[in-house]
Amino acid sequence: MLRLLTAGDSHGPALVGIVEGMPAGVEVRTGAVDEQLARRWLGVGRGGRRKVEADRVRILAGVRFGRTTGAPVALMIENAAHLADRAGWPEVLAVDGDGAGVDPVTLPRPGHADLAGAAKYGFDAPPRGPDLRPVIERASARETAMRVACCSVARQMLAALGIDVASHIIRLGDVAYTEDQERDALRDGLLADGARALNAAADASSVRMLDGGLTDAAVARIESARSDGDTLGGAYEIVATGVPTGLGSFVHWDRRLDGLLAQAILSIPGQKAVEVGDGVAGAGRRGSAVHDEITASASRTTNRAGGVEGGVTNGMPVIVRGYMKPIPTLVKPLGSVDLATGEAVPARYERSDVTSVPAASIVAEAMVAWVLAGATLERYGGDTMESIVRAMALSDG
Repeated sequence: MLRLLTAGDSHGPALVGIVEGMPAGVEVRTGAVDEQLARRWLGVGRGGRRKVEADRVRILAGVRFGRTTGAPVALMIENAAHLADRAGWPEVLAVDGDGAGVDPVTLPRPGHADLAGAAKYGFDAPPRGPDLRPVIERASARETAMRVACCSVARQMLAALGIDVASHIIRLGDVAYTEDQERDALRDGLLADGARALNAAADASSVRMLDGGLTDAAVARIESARSDGDTLGGAYEIVATGVPTGLGSFVHWDRRLDGLLAQAILSIPGQKAVEVGDGVAGAGRRGSAVHDEITASASRTTNRAGGVEGGVTNGMPVIVRGYMKPIPTLVKPLGSVDLATGEAVPARYERSDVTSVPAASIVAEAMVAWVLAGATLERYGGDTMESIVRAMALSDG
């Protein structure tokens, strides 16, 4: 029922997005979208582009007097780097002309979409020779800025229904909690005041970690990697509170909520693994230590399942963890090949981050919100927020 489309390139004039299927009457504040866009730039280890981009959204259609109309919502974010970096990327996205005078990019970077993407779309040997630039531009994580903007519309719908989404970093490089119980205690203590309290605490850290000692250690690791010309990956945890029972379904494979959440996380550039609840730890335990017992009131005192059983939410907070690989653009590049000459050469370096795990956690928050919004509309239907609120109240009654 919900559909999200983005278009645009890393150094093109703008990113654009379409949100289709949003009911009428959702209060949408441009400032709330910009707030999420600003959070995407949080964290030590970001590269120089953070100094270039302001990231302010323009809502072009689908919102009138601060509320959705039921029509597709159209959004735009201008790329400041389109002008700031023109000297480095001349006419990268020229619509007309034959490309004369524009140097092609022929050195693919290991770990990026460069080589595989060029082979898929024929950019490895176009009429004027190989050129990886079209792949680099569209495969860039810059696209996630528009995803955050689009998902913020869904997020504001969820907030009006009492559903909030938060996140924090649980690993950065080799810096991580030694015990899951320590991680969970910090998280749950903040969740007592709601998901927004968890986000406020995470955002106050320079790497979005809840533990001050881990924050200091992570910053030291980032600076060490920076001096070595290297990069770091990590992991984050997304928590959604206020999620009603019954979102998702077990009747078809493509409606299972945990499957939808996994796909959403893995669609973010650089993400290589996902777990719902204690999925990884549970694989090494006996069933008696994994499953959440049901009390006489049909509630649960533990949440090892991460709020999803059989592809359906069970009323507990939804907990999803994502794992990001180190960024493959290295100051000291790995080996590659020049597609124009066949010569073995070091990979091309383009401006990049030492780590963007904190940014990935914000994008993952947005994608989890999107999946939950879609599942909410599937369960409760309606063309207006009023009808959705009414349906949820009847279901709870």
